[in-house]
Amino acid sequence: MEQELDNIIPECRNGNRKAQAQLYKMFYGFAMTIAMRYATDEHEAADILGHAFVKMFRSIHAFDANKGNFHGWVKKIIINESLDQIKLRSRFVSLEIDAVEEPFVNNSIIEKTDAAAILQLVRQLSPATHAVFVLYAIDGYTHKEISTQLNISEGTSKWHLSEARKILQKKLTTINI
Repeated sequence: MEQELDNIIPECRNGNRKAQAQLYKMFYGFAMTIAMRYATDEHEAADILGHAFVKMFRSIHAFDANKGNFHGWVKKIIINESLDQIKLRSRFVSLEIDAVEEPFVNNSIIEKTDAAAILQLVRQLSPATHAVFVLYAIDGYTHKEISTQLNISEGTSKWHLSEARKILQKKLTTINI
């Protein structure tokens, strides 16, 4: 795949539509998986992908293989576009919170629930809480990085994560009883 990318990327930089279509097909599954983590449904994820690929093709000349891998670059663009969409549909209120109580998480309940069901519950969270949870729990961002990405305080990020865990724990308990 890397060899193929080495041939496709320069062609995309030259505006070759066939190469762009190839790259799109090559990364569609990977990109859709990321977009679905942030989107409320498949239609929104498809919108995110459309915007993300346009941004990617417009800025592909800026990608430097010596400074990172292409998958990471694509992932970053998709996450940023996802966050842009979330910001459009919701208000982020910054809270000044120093300490947040960590809710108890019952791992035996989580083990009995499939990933698709958990993701469906995550999508039911408010947009801000959903975004913070996915950024932190799935994509591995720190609260500092999240606060920068979403323009909120670290305390607000921690609160949203705690809130997500509480809500998900409650919903998982009622599903598995």
